[in-house]
Amino acid sequence: TSSITMRAVALVLALIAGASAFAPVRQSSWVSTRAPARQAVSMMAKKSVADLSPAELKGKKVLVRCDLNVPLDGKTITDDTRIRASVPTLKYLLDAGAKVAACSHLGRPKDGPEEKFSLAPCAERMSEYIGSEVKLAPDCVGDETKAMVDGMDDGQLIILENTRFYKEETKNEPGFVEKLADPFDLFVNDAFGTAHRAHASTEGVTKYLSPSVSGFLLAKELEFLDGAISDGDKPLAAIVGGSKVSSKITVLEALIKKCDKVIIGGGMVFTFLAARGIATGSSLVEEDFIETAKAAEKLAEENNCELILPKDIVVADKFAADANTQVVDQDKIPDGWMGLDNGPAATEEIKAALADCKTVVWNGPMGVFEFEAFAAGTFDVAKCLAEITKTGACTIIGGGDSVAAVEKAGLADQMSHISTGGGASLELLEGKVLPGVAALDEA
Repeated sequence: TSSITMRAVALVLALIAGASAFAPVRQSSWVSTRAPARQAVSMMAKKSVADLSPAELKGKKVLVRCDLNVPLDGKTITDDTRIRASVPTLKYLLDAGAKVAACSHLGRPKDGPEEKFSLAPCAERMSEYIGSEVKLAPDCVGDETKAMVDGMDDGQLIILENTRFYKEETKNEPGFVEKLADPFDLFVNDAFGTAHRAHASTEGVTKYLSPSVSGFLLAKELEFLDGAISDGDKPLAAIVGGSKVSSKITVLEALIKKCDKVIIGGGMVFTFLAARGIATGSSLVEEDFIETAKAAEKLAEENNCELILPKDIVVADKFAADANTQVVDQDKIPDGWMGLDNGPAATEEIKAALADCKTVVWNGPMGVFEFEAFAAGTFDVAKCLAEITKTGACTIIGGGDSVAAVEKAGLADQMSHISTGGGASLELLEGKVLPGVAALDEA
C-alpha cells in the first residue's frame, strides 16, 4: 500500500566518503573470510515506546540509550542533529511523568574518563530543547549516580556521563551491565547508530530491564528500512558511492539481489571500469578487487539488475580544489589524470534511470563535493531525488557524507527520510540482525 511505501526503506548503506572517496589511498588489508551473516528477523515486530501508556510510565525510572555522539570543536557542538533527533522520545516519556536518564557514548576515549569526551555540552544543549535544566550525572554507574536517579522528580531528565569511559561498556561485561541497569525500571533504545553493537548500554541492559522497547527514532529507521527493502514499491534503485569496492562489496551484492537498478559512483567506479578493461589514468583502482567487480557485474546480469556506471567523468590533473579539469568519456581518461566527479552525460543518464523509480536509497556522493569543481554530479542527483519525491517516490538518504551533501544542497527537508545510521544501516542491508534491536521486546 502507499502508506507502507512511504514508510519504506530507510537508511541503507553507509558507505561513501567525500574527498576520501576519491583520493588515491594505500590499499588496506581486507580479510575475505567474513563471518557468515546472522539470519535476518523482522525488525518491525518490536515493541516501541508508543506501545507504553502514560499510566505504565508515570513515576517509573527509565534508562534511554540515545545517540548523543555529536561533533565537537573543543567544547562547542558543531552539529546538534543527533540531540534534536533524541527529543521526541525523551519528551514523550517526560510528559508521561517518567523519571528519565539518557545515556550515550561520545568519541572514543582510550583509557577512562577524558574531559574532552564529556557529555556536559550535550546536557547544556539538551536543556534548551527540553525547556528545563538537564543535569549531567558525574558518572554512568555508582552510588552517586544511583542517588541522583532515585532523587529525580516525575517528568525530570538527567544525562549520565559517557558510557565509554568504561572499557566494560563495549565488552558488554555482565558486572558493569548490572550496575548500569540497577537504578532503573525499564529501558528504551533510541540509538540506531549503535544498534549493531552488542554493548552494555545497547544490548546488555535488556537482560535486567523489562519492558525494553525502541524509541521513536529507532522505530522510524527500522520501519523505513524493513518496509522498503522487503515490501517497497518497485522499481527499487540504490545509488552507491564510496572509495573502495573492498569495503562495500557485501552490501553491493545484497543490493544487486534486491534492486532493479544499482547506480555506482565515487572512487570505486574506477575499479569497475578497470574490470571492463578501460584505462583509468591515475584514478583510484583496487587491483586486488578487479575480479570482484567482474563478479558483481555477472551477479547483476543473473538478477536482472541494471548496473549503471558514469558515461562521462570530470577528471583533474591533481587532487585539489584548484586542479585543471576536463570532461571526458569514461573510456578516454588521459594518463596522469584522475576522475573526481560524474560528467553531465552521466548525470542525465542517472536522472533518466530514476525517473520511473518508486523507491530510491542513496548513500555516497557522486564526486568530491567539498570542492566546488567536483560538486555538480552530487548536487544534481540530490535535485533529481527532490523532484521524484514530489511525485510520490520514497527517497531515503543514508548516513555520513550523503546526508552532508543533501544538507549542503539545501534539500534535506525534501527527501522522504534522512537516516541517522552508519554501520548499523550497512549491516541491515547485508541481511544481518542488529543485536540492539534483537534484544528488545517483541510487539
